[in-house]
Amino acid sequence: MEPRVIAIANQKGGVAKTTTAINLSACLAASKRKVLLVDIDPQGNSTSGLGVDRDKLEISIYDVLLGEAEAEESVISLPFQNLDLIPANISLAGAEIELVGIDDREYRLRNALQAIKNNYHYVFIDCPPSLGLLTINALTAADRVLIPIQCEYYALEGVGQLLQTVNLVQRRLNPQLELEGVLLTMFDARTNLAIQVVDEVKDFFGNKVFQTIIPRNVRLSEAPSHGKPVITYDPRSRGAQLYQELAQEVMESEK
Repeated sequence: MEPRVIAIANQKGGVAKTTTAINLSACLAASKRKVLLVDIDPQGNSTSGLGVDRDKLEISIYDVLLGEAEAEESVISLPFQNLDLIPANISLAGAEIELVGIDDREYRLRNALQAIKNNYHYVFIDCPPSLGLLTINALTAADRVLIPIQCEYYALEGVGQLLQTVNLVQRRLNPQLELEGVLLTMFDARTNLAIQVVDEVKDFFGNKVFQTIIPRNVRLSEAPSHGKPVITYDPRSRGAQLYQELAQEVMESEK
């Protein structure tokens, strides 16, 4: 199978990057796709949000990036069918400095995933809220980048910088990298501002904006503290339905 490797990136925090990584992965897995989620954020929120204790990890993405473990050894089979995880914890915070002196430092993740990515239909990489070496590794390993943007004031702030980084990676490290799409998140239909932001983002990105818009949703916020994706925690919630719709959009572009 030819896997699709998708980095979920935005250097702004609080844009539902991890929420999207967990729930899009889980919805695709529920649609009979084999999915690997790689947590490359030192906060490890994708890891804990899928019920894995960050403090008890024997092997994490940190060990893989530094060449101290193979990617295969770090994979955790989750209690959700078709969904695996390469976890992260706070030890990853020092990795950017440790990688600086290493040859091929931008290619560490790509090289590590080479041995296992063909076991999956999709590999998602949950990036940290920065444009440092960890995000560069994710963009170099990916063939697509998905950008979540929250429907709030200053929504497009920083997006230009992210796109410059994507262009730089395309030119120097990974010419295959393309924009998968832009996902509008945290939408609140009661505010004029949110509606304005949707129009602004669509003007800027055109048909690269997913039709599915993710609203603010209590169940989406609660699910990670239970260590579950929202389709397991509350399958009938609006959040679960919309991430399933997003998964459908992503699968349609397989063709």
